[in-house]
Amino acid sequence: MEISSWYRDHFEADLKGRYIHLKSLIPLLKKYHEKIIIESAGQSELGSDIPYFIIGNGSKKVLAWSQMHGNESTTTKAIFDILAFLCQDKVYQEAISTFLQTYTLYCIPILNPDGAIAYTRANTNGIDLNRDAINKTQSETQALWQLFNEIQPDLCLNLHDQRTLYSLPTGKGATVSFLAPSANAERSLTPARKEAMILIAKMTAYLETLIPGAVGRYDDSFNEHCIGDSFQKAGVPTILFEAGHVKGDYARERTREYIYYGFLSLFDIIETDSTYSVRDYLAIPENQKFYRDVILRDVCLDGKLVDVAIQYEEKLLDDAIYFEPYIDKIGDLSNYLTDKEVAVGKTDILLNSHENVFETAKVSTVVNKNAINEVFFKDSCITF
Repeated sequence: MEISSWYRDHFEADLKGRYIHLKSLIPLLKKYHEKIIIESAGQSELGSDIPYFIIGNGSKKVLAWSQMHGNESTTTKAIFDILAFLCQDKVYQEAISTFLQTYTLYCIPILNPDGAIAYTRANTNGIDLNRDAINKTQSETQALWQLFNEIQPDLCLNLHDQRTLYSLPTGKGATVSFLAPSANAERSLTPARKEAMILIAKMTAYLETLIPGAVGRYDDSFNEHCIGDSFQKAGVPTILFEAGHVKGDYARERTREYIYYGFLSLFDIIETDSTYSVRDYLAIPENQKFYRDVILRDVCLDGKLVDVAIQYEEKLLDDAIYFEPYIDKIGDLSNYLTDKEVAVGKTDILLNSHENVFETAKVSTVVNKNAINEVFFKDSCITF
């Protein structure tokens, strides 16, 4: 059976959309209790449990964590997709058996449960856990470091989402991005960092067969306050995953599938035909920030022709994620990519029935000033 066919029929359908929190996961962890060990890494600042699961009994120990930023849930869905795959007994049994005998995976599905329930990047104290590596002021950070020190992993996977801002020199949005974080300010190619680079190159090679030109890498400036940089500095190969955007897929359901394939290639469940090098990693194009959700082209504003970029801001409302549009950028955006391009036709516009058009303004409607029945944009209240 093709791996993609299995995925379409068996991915973890009980997890969907953007709003994923601990209550969503507890029943799923219990569902797999016969195949996994469930432990607690500690408690959040508000006293919520931080569970993790263990699967496999191999000598290579892998520590993975998702939703360090509470509003970044795509990789959490992919974790449960891979768990569903590893726990089934129908296909790829030889490869799964090899994985279980080779690796022991320790995985925290939600490191920041308070941020997840509030759908915020930071924890309940407003602290970005990914900037707390040195001070370790928060209980969530302490729990991760304690587990890291306890198991002494051979590989760390730092799992995140990235905004739709990111594009690539290939002319496409960055659907998946990776980084082998630097271990010092000189960005030295330490043994741990080289290993992370080679593993990323392997995943990228496979993903390029599925989403050509849509895999990127982050800038590798060193920040000792970041968890990934700190673990790399400690000599443990660490890989940053960033789940990005596929055109039209604001629920990130297609992106989760690509992260799932990344996991399969990382662990050699999907075999690759080549060996990879640091040079292959460095050949991955770096992320740019030339993608916007909506761009209005050829808008007449103050007697000049400009483009107007509209971006969505995610907000939690009644247990659903609402995408609120606002004006992000005005100017010559001819080199920008977009999910939706609207040709205004060199005319003046009214924003929310007013002539005042400015960056940061919230957007309800954009209409032709000279023909108000011609609507260029209307807030469609996207929710997930």
